[in-house]
Amino acid sequence: MYRYDSFDQQLVDERVAQFRDQTRRYLAGELSEDEFLPLRLQNGLYVQRFAPMLRIGIPYGTLSAAQMHMLAAIKRRYDKSYGHFTTRQNIQLNWPKLEEVPDILADLAKVEMHAIQTSGNCIRNVTTDPFAGVAHDEVEDPRPWCEIIRQWSTLHPEFAYLPRKFKIAVNAAGQDRAASRVHDIGVHVVHDADGQMGFRILVGGGLGRTPIIGVTIRDFLPPLELLSYLEAVLRVYNRLGRRDNKYKARIKILVKETGVQRFAELVEHEWAKLRDGYLQLNWSDIDKMKAHFQPPAYAAASPVDPAAIPATDQDAFALWQQYNLRPHKQPGYRIVIIPLKAADETAGDASDQQMDLVADLAQRYGHSEIRVMHEQNLVLPDIRENDLYAVWKELRAADLATANAG
Repeated sequence: MYRYDSFDQQLVDERVAQFRDQTRRYLAGELSEDEFLPLRLQNGLYVQRFAPMLRIGIPYGTLSAAQMHMLAAIKRRYDKSYGHFTTRQNIQLNWPKLEEVPDILADLAKVEMHAIQTSGNCIRNVTTDPFAGVAHDEVEDPRPWCEIIRQWSTLHPEFAYLPRKFKIAVNAAGQDRAASRVHDIGVHVVHDADGQMGFRILVGGGLGRTPIIGVTIRDFLPPLELLSYLEAVLRVYNRLGRRDNKYKARIKILVKETGVQRFAELVEHEWAKLRDGYLQLNWSDIDKMKAHFQPPAYAAASPVDPAAIPATDQDAFALWQQYNLRPHKQPGYRIVIIPLKAADETAGDASDQQMDLVADLAQRYGHSEIRVMHEQNLVLPDIRENDLYAVWKELRAADLATANAG
């Protein structure tokens, strides 16, 4: 997974220091509610009826075991010992104290996490297939492209105050597990007739009170042109999107009212001014980004031995395998879905103890990596088939083995 460099860490650390001072001034009465509002939103903090809510970013739904352990510790120290994983592959704290939020952000920075752009009218968390990198049906791993988009969009000065929040998803598989067609921009990794990799670009999707499926405005975009084209789309939206009515401010309304062909023409006109400029990518930087997402060293694995499963567990274990396992591109491995949708429980909620267990399982049986799904479940992406029974027993003991994924 991507690891911060010194620039990333400095940016996040300085952001924490800024918000600590902003919070101090607000609590001292030096900043009004209206003045504090955009400052807290830029750091993922909402003020709700009973308590603040802090949304923590999980870029493209990928977590390390160390990050999950930190989230569990934060839940214990600052909240009510549980967290809520969202449909945007993020996590929320629902009961933090306002004066302690800067301390939470400081703890997150220690493990390369933050809450920047998880709220407000800006480009939100870039999401993707939770099985990225291990899916048997993907064109290529979409996560390097997600990270490139994340770095371009983070604190982008031109898009900090869009007409409305803006969401981008990248899909690289035959099945759209990124739900890209209901995003403001959907980026599909594709091959052209000559086998060259590029992107199909969709715009104008969304859910909410006016659900709309996104439409294609470019069938094939060369990979080095990705950021310049995305910037062109955002510029058109930022200029023409409505700001007088938040219910009609999303790009899906603009595309519908403008017409797909006309909207595409506006984007192409804007793109012509950008495509040969500083946003042009190069293969050297792309290859450096891809190096962060190389597959782990897979060990030899063997199928589950039915004879090793006690008769009392066989039916329940078989049902769990039927619903909660997915194919893996590496022979002898499976993708394990950990459902956070048990009966009579709030979808997406996990206790601090459950989060610690998932992190421990990722360390002992996987490669210390965890994914968050749009369906608000968790994923262990690299589990050997001969370890499945041991993983299932531990998940069952923690009420995390409900056989209902999908």
